[in-house]
Amino acid sequence: MTAIETEGLTRRYGEVTALEDLSLTVDEGELFGLLGPNGSGKTTTIEILTGQLTPTSGSATVLSHDPVAEPLAVREAIGILPEREDPPSFLTPREYLQFVGDVRDLADVAGRIETWADRLSFSHKLDTLATDLSEGERQRVMLAQAFLHEPSLVFIDEPLVNLDPILQEEVKDHLQEYCDAGNTLFLSTHFVDVAEELCTDVAILREGELLATRDPRELAGEETLLEYFISTVGADPAEVTR
Repeated sequence: MTAIETEGLTRRYGEVTALEDLSLTVDEGELFGLLGPNGSGKTTTIEILTGQLTPTSGSATVLSHDPVAEPLAVREAIGILPEREDPPSFLTPREYLQFVGDVRDLADVAGRIETWADRLSFSHKLDTLATDLSEGERQRVMLAQAFLHEPSLVFIDEPLVNLDPILQEEVKDHLQEYCDAGNTLFLSTHFVDVAEELCTDVAILREGELLATRDPRELAGEETLLEYFISTVGADPAEVTR
């Protein structure tokens, strides 16, 4: 079954083209990566697919919904972790996640909060104001809100930003388990090692254009995804590795 499909997806801002004629298919159960340098159109793609931005032309379906015609239906069905978005500074993680659960009309919100706080190692910060949390702790809270309602599809923009190495490994394990259970993950990153380690398929973008779609495992023995990416995009290795 298809989780996401786009056809000729394009977004322009006046004379500036942020995304040009993007056509791709993501099957259910995939851990799909959108890889490209900053400014390549990754965030624009996610904003269109999650109903936050209207394309200039082209079409998309997300879990059989049109994100332009049915943005609320899409947002109800999916989880989203935007890049560099924090919980409200005046709320504690518990209060914020309770609000998210109430908006989504979830059962046993308190239990879900405890489960995710334990899984992402911020139980001891549940009642601390978000303004007093570190960047990594705020990122953990935002990860929790994306998965709180147990969606079958989650969009994540730069999933490991601000996380310490130990928690990065724990989050990678969770993302893999999530997809192994038949769910779908659509992540964007400009770090090649993240895409190579996690993703079953990777779409490479540059300046809004899709250059190639590759399964990192198929490159084994020929060249690494990093080598392929650099030769395709011409990126500085220092900008795409951790």
